[in-house]
Formats: sequence, C-alpha cells, structure tokens
Amino acid sequence: MKRSTFYLWLPVTALLLWPPSSSCTPQEPQESSSKHPPEEGETRPAASAPKPADQPRYDPLRAQHDVEVGIYYMHRGKIEAAMDRFQDAIESKPNFALPFRLLGEAQEKKGLKREAIKSYTRYLEIFPHAEDKEKVLKRIDRLREATEKKRGKAG
Repeated sequence: MKRSTFYLWLPVTALLLWPPSSSCTPQEPQESSSKHPPEEGETRPAASAPKPADQPRYDPLRAQHDVEVGIYYMHRGKIEAAMDRFQDAIESKPNFALPFRLLGEAQEKKGLKREAIKSYTRYLEIFPHAEDKEKVLKRIDRLREATEKKRGKAG
C-alpha cells in the first residue's frame, strides 16, 4: 500500500476499531419523575411556571411587519384588526414607539379614550423628541378634556 493511501484509510479504520463511548450508545428512556415523590434535595419546576414559548420574544422584523399590516388594516377601516396587530408589534418589540402612537390613534377612533391616552403617553416616554410631539400632546389634552366632560355629566 502506498503511503498516501495509508494516511487516507487511517482515520476510517480508527473509527471502526475505536471502542464506543457511553455517550454514543442508545440510552434507556427515563421514567417520568412525576410518578414518584421528589427525593431529598431534588426540586421540581413549578407547574404554573411559564414555558419559553409562552413568553414574548424580541423579534424586530415581526414587529415591523405587524405595524405595516396594522396600517393596512387602518386604511381599510378594520380598526379592531389594526389594534390587534399593533399590540402584537408591541409584544414583539416593547420599546418600539411607532406601534404605541398607531395604537393610540386606533383606540381614539374606537372611542377608547383612556386607553388612547395611555398609548400616546407611552409613545412619548419611548420617543421624547418625536417630530409630532406637539401634535400628540394636543391629542392627549383633547382626550383628557373629553373624559373629564364625560365624568362631569355622569357625576
């Protein structure tokens, strides 16, 4: 056998002759620990602990897409669907200011004045130097006046 051929076959034969380690052999499935009481020092996760899939994930691309779809819904007059999309965007990227402003606009159109005030306020907290800051502050003031008038009539 030539020397170059020998060096090509050396790794193959080494793998075939090498004794398998314990990590390569199949293991028996372990029984569920929920059938047996916990042993001393053993802790189990709480049943009500949220799973990773239940927790919001930071996904800026999804947030941007949700905003675009929400704007589309707003133009089509589907305010509820738009609000859902803006809330999804907020869950995907909590410090993204735009969905808060757009959510405020949608809530204002639906007559949800208190919620709109909260959304606009959060928008300004995240983006304090917004170009439309004065416009948003005027909307907040107008909504507050409307809610106070409504309280005055009810009380």
